Amino acid sequence: MTTAPTTPPPGAPAPVDDRPRTYLFALVDGGGTVPPELGAVRRLVERGHAVTVLGEDSMRRDVEATGARYRPWVRATNRASRHRDDDPWQDWECKNPNQLFERILERQLVGPAPAFAADTDDALAEVRPDLVVCSMFAFGAMVAAEAAGVPFDILIPNAYALPAPGMPPFGAGLRPARGRVGELRDLILHSMLDRAWRKGLPGLNALRQERGLDPLDRLFAQADPARRHLVLTSAAFDFPARLPDQVRYVGPVLDDPTWAEGAWSPPPGDDPLVLVALSTTFQDQVPTLQRIVDGLARMPVRVLVTTGPALDPGTLVAPANVTVVAAAPHSVVLEHAAAVVTHGGHGTVVRALAAGVPMLVLPHGRDQSDNAVRVTTRGAGLKLERKASPAKVARAVRRLLDDPSFRIASERLGASIRRDAASGALVVELESVPVRR
Repeated sequence: MTTAPTTPPPGAPAPVDDRPRTYLFALVDGGGTVPPELGAVRRLVERGHAVTVLGEDSMRRDVEATGARYRPWVRATNRASRHRDDDPWQDWECKNPNQLFERILERQLVGPAPAFAADTDDALAEVRPDLVVCSMFAFGAMVAAEAAGVPFDILIPNAYALPAPGMPPFGAGLRPARGRVGELRDLILHSMLDRAWRKGLPGLNALRQERGLDPLDRLFAQADPARRHLVLTSAAFDFPARLPDQVRYVGPVLDDPTWAEGAWSPPPGDDPLVLVALSTTFQDQVPTLQRIVDGLARMPVRVLVTTGPALDPGTLVAPANVTVVAAAPHSVVLEHAAAVVTHGGHGTVVRALAAGVPMLVLPHGRDQSDNAVRVTTRGAGLKLERKASPAKVARAVRRLLDDPSFRIASERLGASIRRDAASGALVVELESVPVRR
């Protein structure tokens, strides 16, 4: 090892031994999922392990910045960039839940799974890893590892997203069930979701049969053989539930993405600073961004808008009190911010909470409503619909700035998030795998 071992947190497994290990990460570019996943990669590289990352070309520079070896997906989905035209999923086009489920199955989970499995086969033969670490969407990589008898972990860089008793159905933005009515709500919704996902079972089971694996009776049972489900958030942020034995909350990774690193100084003035940050991938967010800017233009605040790599900052019309840039290091910006306006991606949410900054969340889809309800339940922010008017945005931000209870709640939750982020549990869990050779 190149550095002293991290002290294991209470209850965490001790490393089997201190020899360097070989890891294969099989990652899908989910936008905000990339920085925490590559944070895990960087920590392993810094500790002297050999890490190869199977990833998309849109991630290549970020992967190489960690010191890991980059290996591109060849047969599997491989986007060239995070721009709209290179997005293979285009989930913002979906008009109803049925269409969204079909697209996720066809373009993310099951449709490309044979190609992901084939690429992972080649990488397994070359790298001979002690552990495969998979994005949650990389079902084909999980199948390949399982069939080869190589242990695999799953990274979950948000709240726990797989079905579990007591956890509200993921994607609905619901609070935990209360009483018999709440339990009935969850039973009905879980049944509806299971029927929707079941459409992908024939394709996944066909791939498993080719590899000599038993068929599954639930789509997300593909996660069951994993050695660990590593949840990259704080248990204090998530809702409690009865989770499988292999689930570990290992704390969030609060690293800024490589493309957002660099020097930054606050805009001049003494008015409160409001950070506006929506998705790092295209989610048809320009109209929402413009309404946010228009609302904050009416207020005595300084505004910093970071558009991310998917949008041109020039697409927004900005008044004098608004600065629009492609990127800025949020870890630095948040030291000066009084409030955050965001779509509710997990990375932005936990970084804001870690800094004790309250937020206004305007979810666009994916996991964002689930993150929003965890924020509002703890009193750390407010939620509006993505089509909220400029006037509603302005009133909500004014409330965040004027009512100290939001900052107090953010600071309280942020203390747990900072503690868990610094715990070292992520590395301890990854290093607990035995050396196979």
